[in-house]
Amino acid sequence: MSQFSDMIRKAFGEGDAKRDAGLMTPAGVKRFDNISYGAHPTWNLLDVYRPRKAKEPPLPVIAIVHGGAWVYGDKEVYQYYGMSLAERGFAVVNFSYRLAPEFKYPSAIEDICAVFRWIFANADTYHFDTDNLFAVGDSAGAHLLTIFSGLITNPEYKKALKAEYPKAKLTLPKGMHLNAVALNCGKYDLGNDKDLDENSKHLLKDLLPKGGTKAERALVNAVTVVTEKFPPSFVMTCPGDTMRLQAKVIASALNDSSVSFAYRFYGSKKNPLYHVFHCNMKQPEAAKCNDDECAFFREWIKG
Repeated sequence: MSQFSDMIRKAFGEGDAKRDAGLMTPAGVKRFDNISYGAHPTWNLLDVYRPRKAKEPPLPVIAIVHGGAWVYGDKEVYQYYGMSLAERGFAVVNFSYRLAPEFKYPSAIEDICAVFRWIFANADTYHFDTDNLFAVGDSAGAHLLTIFSGLITNPEYKKALKAEYPKAKLTLPKGMHLNAVALNCGKYDLGNDKDLDENSKHLLKDLLPKGGTKAERALVNAVTVVTEKFPPSFVMTCPGDTMRLQAKVIASALNDSSVSFAYRFYGSKKNPLYHVFHCNMKQPEAAKCNDDECAFFREWIKG
């Protein structure tokens, strides 16, 4: 453990505990907890949430790639946010993944791949509609989701990733695709020294096997993976988001590749909100943002 990552885990953990204090599982949600999707007994666990009123028919799926600066977070921190999405008519897969610095990149990407293999393997049991797959990611999770989306849609990037990490387990179900993704308050441009603050440099040192060399940073620079085949994207930020300028960076990359996307800026000068405000179920603007994201996803449901 690095001192910097330890500091982040303490600070973020205290903030999230305060945010979620008093919250309970909604009566309208049926949950299945602590399901193993991989080899690690602690980190390779997931929950499934479904709206009770849906009963048994297959539902479109939202997978959650949680945030936490690549070094913090798990499914417990995202359970109430995840269940709020289930209340909006989706089957939600909320999973933990292996964190840096104990598990270096691309461990998290391997785990995301494993989650989608699990979704396909268990579609009948949990009534997943695998023709309608969506994913949300925030902060570092938005970065990882962008990279994962590139892995699916950009053969050149997949080739480069496999060349750098030949032992990485990156297989996916045949024909798997994401109908659309939501990228919330994310960090996307990691390739340029002048754009990296000291905190980012510390985190990349913890994340990357060689400590954040120029070549490593180029490989995790999410803006470079976008092509015309990238999934339709919902991009959001707010005035109080410490990464708000990054939303324009990814929006520009999507625009340049002619990818369908929606850009949303919540809050105002008088009500600036804050980084990943949408995960706070006590925040009225969170409900609005999550309604908008789910409405965007419904536009891309097939059948």
